[in-house]
Amino acid sequence: MSEKKTLTTAAGIPVPDNQTSLTAGKRGPTLMQDHYLLEKLAHFNRERIPERVVHAKAAGAHGVLTVTHDITKYTRAKLFCEVGKKTEMFGRFSTVAGEKGSADTVRDVRGFALKFYTEEGNWDMVGNNTPTFFIRDAIKFPDFIHTQKRDPQTNAKRDFAQWDFWSQVPEALHQITILFSDRGIPRGIPYMNGYGSHTYSLINAKNERFWVKFHFKTQQGIQCMPPEEADRLAAENPDYHTVQIFEAIERGDFPKWTFSVQVMPETEAENYRWNPFDLTKVWPHADYPLIEVGEMELNRNPKNYFAEVEQSAFSPANVVPGISFSPCKMLQARIFSYADASRYRLGANFERLPINCPHAAKVQNTYQRDGAMRFDENGGGDPNYEPNTMGGPVADPQYAEPPLKISGDADRYEQKRGVDDDYVQPGNLFRLLGAEHQARLCKNIASSLGKVPKDLQEKMVTHFAKADPAYGEGVARALGLK
Repeated sequence: MSEKKTLTTAAGIPVPDNQTSLTAGKRGPTLMQDHYLLEKLAHFNRERIPERVVHAKAAGAHGVLTVTHDITKYTRAKLFCEVGKKTEMFGRFSTVAGEKGSADTVRDVRGFALKFYTEEGNWDMVGNNTPTFFIRDAIKFPDFIHTQKRDPQTNAKRDFAQWDFWSQVPEALHQITILFSDRGIPRGIPYMNGYGSHTYSLINAKNERFWVKFHFKTQQGIQCMPPEEADRLAAENPDYHTVQIFEAIERGDFPKWTFSVQVMPETEAENYRWNPFDLTKVWPHADYPLIEVGEMELNRNPKNYFAEVEQSAFSPANVVPGISFSPCKMLQARIFSYADASRYRLGANFERLPINCPHAAKVQNTYQRDGAMRFDENGGGDPNYEPNTMGGPVADPQYAEPPLKISGDADRYEQKRGVDDDYVQPGNLFRLLGAEHQARLCKNIASSLGKVPKDLQEKMVTHFAKADPAYGEGVARALGLK
């Protein structure tokens, strides 16, 4: 039997009684001097931090990325420097629209956020289980997310808002098709793919830039859940996915993903048939095939959910030398907004929390000081300004990236290239699905779209028909429209 531990206050003071409050006599009022009671109540009132605006409900696990193939001709990032190299990582897998207590098995996009603790600092691959998204310009993002949240008057979920928005934003059609397909409800976290979704860039030792898309393909195989089963589990076991992955790891059944990239030479972007930085588009594998990089395995559960999953924070701004950004408008905004959301939710020092702190020794050489929850030495007596003459950290030009060629007038530009640009890839995807899958897709759409006014249904059917006449006919038939 382990040695008995003495309960203490947060200041380390032994607690004599954790069952009864200090009172004036047996039936008298509680005394203000019962500082331990006050500490318990005050801390309890502050136990909940603001939940994430999106991706509030999640599960998480630790793991490792092992490099299996050489891609050093594309990138100088040290985590890819040799075959066999292992990098510790942490993954957080979430629904998007629901609150922290919502059900796991709802039809929704899934967040697929990975933090790799590299020797050059943290690389955060903050993606989804879909290769595309509903919009391609971040100025639309708050409006779109409002359509996924509760009605400002009734505080109830509403189908009308999302279809009203989507009917006027045809760029969403590709992601709508994915969302209402079988893949809209994964059978579990191990049974879905993950994607960086955005276009990023890789930079090699010669300072050459390549555009890249990141793919994590499940080795367990894609498995999806019928809506009827998903609805039943939402009522009976709303934490189904959370429990499923935890129990799998506990019994040693470690889920794995094959990590691959698509690589586009920088010079090919200008004349490619799609805008390669449009988040509503994919790069067909026939044009840019997958190049295998490594294997990701999740093999250790968190010891404490709040400390390791709820306090975990990811940002697309966290890239390491050899990995960088692209002109994708959504990515450019996320570089700011994700870290800003974490500063609001967790405080200015969120990167110093153990789950977010880089594993590389002395990698946090900054001049940032003070702020709430600064629990280290706060820089000690070292200078908090730069330049200085006292040996403080300085910038290193060897990590500079090659210049990104930019031209044109500052203006507000639409990213699509042609009138029918938003309908081609959704139509291609629809035609890839088998007849039974197409029928389920149309039925799934009708189950939500059927709750909105008829004129809005007809407007959406027009969009589906532009992607493929059979797509429009299938949805109309499922809705009972002529």
